[in-house]
Amino acid sequence: MNTKVSPSSFAAEDEFGQRLAARLSAGNKELSHDIGERLRVARAQAVAARKLPPQLRAAPVVVQSGHTAILGGSWWTRIGSVVPLIALVAGLITISVMQDDDRASELAEVDSALLTGDLPPAAYTDPGFAQFLKADSASD
Repeated sequence: MNTKVSPSSFAAEDEFGQRLAARLSAGNKELSHDIGERLRVARAQAVAARKLPPQLRAAPVVVQSGHTAILGGSWWTRIGSVVPLIALVAGLITISVMQDDDRASELAEVDSALLTGDLPPAAYTDPGFAQFLKADSASD
């Protein structure tokens, strides 16, 4: 459906709208101030929200550079947009590996302290061990 609308029909619509607005404004004198203001604001919103004719609308602009549009870019642009993503993934992997190494070394320190300590490892599972620790800390 490709209908062409002449500019004179837009002028007629605008004239009709102006006459209608003038008639509505004339009737405001009989209304209270609150209602008149609300109607005035509603009219202003309706005028602002009206649809512009296709001839007055701004057409989207696509700028081409060589064989590709600006948004597509060249291979260097694409590589440049992928490099930060690769750096982010590499950084996250490095952090994960470092945390795993730190955790393993902490566990190794605890294990070596348990095995080289004065008590045998079975003593830590003894129910009286908690009492021993409380008595030891109370005497200090």
